[in-house]
This record gives sequence, C-alpha cells and structure tokens, in this order.
Amino acid sequence: MSEASVCAAELSQEDSVRIGELASQSGVSVRSVRYYEEQGLLSSSRSPSGQRHYTDDEVERVAFIQRLYAAGLSSRTIAELLPCVDAPSEENSDSALERMGLERERLSAHIDELIHTRDTLDTVMASARAYREQLATQLV
Repeated sequence: MSEASVCAAELSQEDSVRIGELASQSGVSVRSVRYYEEQGLLSSSRSPSGQRHYTDDEVERVAFIQRLYAAGLSSRTIAELLPCVDAPSEENSDSALERMGLERERLSAHIDELIHTRDTLDTVMASARAYREQLATQLV
C-alpha cells in the first residue's frame, strides 16, 4: 500500500465513528444500528480488524430512520423510501409519496378496525355491568 493510500485510510477512519459512537450520538442501541445495516438501511465500511465505521452523515440518517419507524413504517417500506434520500429526483419523490400514501391508507384501515374493536368491547362491558347490577339487586 502506498503512503498516500495509508494516509487516506487513516483520514477516513479519523473522520468516521464506530458503532457505539453512532448509537450514542443518534440515541439508539448498538443492536438497532446492526439491524438497520442488516436490513440495508445503513452502510458502513470495515477496518482491517473488522470494526464497523460510519460517516458523520449516518447519525442524521439513523434519526431519519427513527422518524419513519415512529410513523409506523416497516423496515421494508423504509428501504423502499430511501432512494428518495439517496438519489433525489422527481421520480423518486413521486414514488416515495405514493408509497407513504399507501401506508397512510393501511394505518387508517387499522385505526378503523381498532375503533370497531373498542366499540365492541364497550358493548360487552356494558352488558357485563348490567348483569352485575342485576346480580346485586337479586342478592339484596
């Protein structure tokens, strides 16, 4: 290896953060960082000893991934949206908006199901209360 490439390798490792630092700076666990990498949401370079190294930009990317998870998106869906971030274009933006729209519809349908389930539970609870009151008056 030439002296210039050794210096470039040292510089890139100095400008990078290791997995624990990335996790700490972005407020997630090391396990989460590994998971994001396994899912193709995050990438790292490896040192000769096999340690993961991330750029400072990855801290912001992890925060973005966290916002998408908080919005109810799966890692598969997040992976579908990342081209909009990695290669911004009208086509990628339109694709991302369409995909997020589908996810919103899915969440809305799930909310409707949960409301129906809650209403059914309310009905069952009302019946149980009425039965309980009936038992109380019979025992008096």
